Amino acid sequence: MAEKTIMLVCSAGMSTSMLVQRMKKAAAADGMDVDVFATAAADADNKLASEPVSVRMLGPQVRFMESQFKAKADAKKIPMAVIDMKAYGMMDGEKVLQQAIGLLDQKV
Repeated sequence: MAEKTIMLVCSAGMSTSMLVQRMKKAAAADGMDVDVFATAAADADNKLASEPVSVRMLGPQVRFMESQFKAKADAKKIPMAVIDMKAYGMMDGEKVLQQAIGLLDQKV
């Protein structure tokens, strides 16, 4: 089991699959023990309840749902943010990984 688990939330759970792979590759290159997975916004609350999530990241396409997701993440003391739009568009796994890791240092 990985030390930290990063959940990416997008509209259908598929558009972030390439980003997940790039984040995993970046984590391996950086020697980090993290698990990254993507889920659809419709199933995000179920995943939050059933998976050991350390950080929740929203894809730019679901940023309009930020307030409802943030309330649930805050209740579980899980840091959350919207993925940097430029990093998402470029599928920059390293940058998004660093954004997620940076959230772990913040207190909810």
